[in-house]
Amino acid sequence: MAKKSKQSKSGQAAQAKAGQAIPAKGEQAMPIKSEQPVPTKGELEVLKILWKSGPSSVRYVHDILSTSVKNVRYTSTLKTMQVMTERGMLTRDETQMTHVYYPLLEEEKTMGSILDRFVDSVYDGSISNLLVTFMNNNKSSVEELNKVKELLKKLDKDK
Repeated sequence: MAKKSKQSKSGQAAQAKAGQAIPAKGEQAMPIKSEQPVPTKGELEVLKILWKSGPSSVRYVHDILSTSVKNVRYTSTLKTMQVMTERGMLTRDETQMTHVYYPLLEEEKTMGSILDRFVDSVYDGSISNLLVTFMNNNKSSVEELNKVKELLKKLDKDK
């Protein structure tokens, strides 16, 4: 005969409030990650516009996107921004007829998170491998390479 679970429904509710998933029988409880959402390429384009221009309407964001992306439809921009609001990346002021969207994600933190994921997935977490690739890349200008050298010298002095 199988043992009954000793966890009551109120215990499950407390566990859910504590940010843990309610495990199935025989499974261990795993805490829910409260990480910052990672934007898709299209969502990142919207965020970049909002970071640069400040709070904006869908029409304004769409007009800027239309200059850099061919065949983007207004309804696609609207839906993207609505989804971003649901995902916690944007907030919307609905007090006026034209809704104004504000970014909730910080630019530096978001870019750092994207870079971390990129380095982890492409370079197995090795920043030195990333730098070697960067230095050997034909697209790297002399100015960019000199900036990297200066940064490395500064880091060396600070340690």
